[in-house]
Amino acid sequence: MTKLLVLGLLDGGPMSGYDLQQKLGGADAERWGGVLPGSIYHALKKLEGEGCIALAGVEQTGHRQKAVYRITEAGRSHLHTLIADALRASSALYPTTLYSALSLADKLPPAEVRLALEEQRRRLEAEYAALERGRAGNEGQEVPPLARITIDNMADIVQRQRRCVEELLAAVGEAP
Repeated sequence: MTKLLVLGLLDGGPMSGYDLQQKLGGADAERWGGVLPGSIYHALKKLEGEGCIALAGVEQTGHRQKAVYRITEAGRSHLHTLIADALRASSALYPTTLYSALSLADKLPPAEVRLALEEQRRRLEAEYAALERGRAGNEGQEVPPLARITIDNMADIVQRQRRCVEELLAAVGEAP
């Protein structure tokens, strides 16, 4: 997803790696797009090697120089392909780590399972709170319909996961 988002931003105009990091960080892309800050520079190098982006210039900021990149026509074509492929890809994702652990949870004492699930619940609550802070930050702003639907879906998924963990905690409490 990093390549897709980097190309998407560069399609709006030339930017440096630092500018891309700031934009993606400000948009919380690590949370919803899986974009790690260090992966941006790796993506830039790969995209440049693939001919999807080119050096637009070098800017001097203080004692440092920063490379500014622009998207190429090949990059625009690749961006369109990446968007279409991502829209078609299955979005049914499951918490496989949790499900794998649950399949073997009977190998732990119930108290340990309970503690782990309580930690899972706290993490989900923190995730939901972060999403709500993001929503609050958007109040009074024009949020495009697709972005609003996406944010609502993310919140719904986290809430459903939290309810599942609540049910699991109840089941662990009922177990002999």
